[in-house]
Amino acid sequence: MVVIERIDSLPLDLLQPLVAEAESVGFRALGRLVDDWHSGRNRFDGPGEALFVACDGGRIIGVCGLNRDPYDNDQLVGRVRHLYVACDRRRVGVGTRLVSAVVDSARGRFASLRLRTSSLVADAFYRSLGFMPVANEPDCTHRLVLDGERRGTLRA
Repeated sequence: MVVIERIDSLPLDLLQPLVAEAESVGFRALGRLVDDWHSGRNRFDGPGEALFVACDGGRIIGVCGLNRDPYDNDQLVGRVRHLYVACDRRRVGVGTRLVSAVVDSARGRFASLRLRTSSLVADAFYRSLGFMPVANEPDCTHRLVLDGERRGTLRA
């Protein structure tokens, strides 16, 4: 049974197999997450920030974070960070549940969420969750509006 948990400390012993898998397929963001955590640059502990893991039987099978967007001066803009799901656990809803936890956590604190991806598969995934493509912003490819008339929706 997959459980999504918000974490306040980084269980490196449990996260390391996922980091190694991610790096083996060319996804280096989890390694940066660990490096940033250890250096203190990003511990997902600012106002409204959070880090979530998906666990199954004691194994971490996914991770996704929420930060205030460091590429935008607006304090009401959050950023989806470092989403990764283990290769053998994809396409069964784990990523959707992780992003849903991030969106739920962001509501009431952030007006919108932004992210950047260069993957066509990730583009389709985020569009399926209600994120809209963004053009001509070097640090953003997708945005989800969380309040106002164009309220974003996440389909779980």
